[in-house]
Amino acid sequence: MVMGSIMKIQKEAAQPASISPTRSDILSAQNVDVFYGNKQAINSVSFEIPEHQITALIGPSGCGKSTILRCFNRMNDTIDICKVTGDIRFAGHNIYDPKVDVVALRARIGMVFQKANPFPKSIFENVAYGPRIHGLANSKDHLEEIVISSLKKAGLYSEVADRLHESGTGLSGGQQQRLCIARAIAVDPQVILMDEPCSSLDPIATAVIEDLMEAMKEKYTIVIVTHSMQQAARISQKTAFFHLGDLVEFGDTEAIFTSPIHERTQNYISGRIG
Repeated sequence: MVMGSIMKIQKEAAQPASISPTRSDILSAQNVDVFYGNKQAINSVSFEIPEHQITALIGPSGCGKSTILRCFNRMNDTIDICKVTGDIRFAGHNIYDPKVDVVALRARIGMVFQKANPFPKSIFENVAYGPRIHGLANSKDHLEEIVISSLKKAGLYSEVADRLHESGTGLSGGQQQRLCIARAIAVDPQVILMDEPCSSLDPIATAVIEDLMEAMKEKYTIVIVTHSMQQAARISQKTAFFHLGDLVEFGDTEAIFTSPIHERTQNYISGRIG
């Protein structure tokens, strides 16, 4: 079954069909180039992201790590001057196939942004939004179960149980980010992309999010862009180092930080570039 037909079924059915990966690498990029107008931001990048692990993308500001992250759920489609070439696959399927339903794709590959962006709605409605538009709940009680379960998975329910109908924008920064995580997982994705989700949080809130990611990798594949090498070293199993649009090195996190192969990687880790 091609990706397009899977996505069509997913959009129309009451319960979307899950895409079952046929290999341990759930996402792959092969010879990917990204252009913003005449400027090339990504230079022939190829790598594969393993399932049920945390993969960190690191590198200096402007190196292309957020750009490649957005390729995996086609968020770059929203930028008129952006052009993506090469082969990008999710569970073996070409996500840039014209038949792919992009809305359904983004339900399977969710995203959490650098700045928490809860809707100006209640906590409950923030989480209920996705299941409603994708037709995942077959009753009011079922929708409530999804919302509560998602909030629990995001480690937030115990803090908001008595104020689910208050505005999500009234939460603290760390709580808002966990609300956005709950919103992402409410549609039962397989992959969660995180673009510097802790950059505006204090150390305590950051530790909560990191603990949450560690627990979540049992069910989800997580890809995180982070400006913090310490964070990448703490939480990830794989690390990709980007510099000037190049994927310089990709491998086990421990090896990247203790015995990098490339001089540019060593220079970045030691603080000589960045």
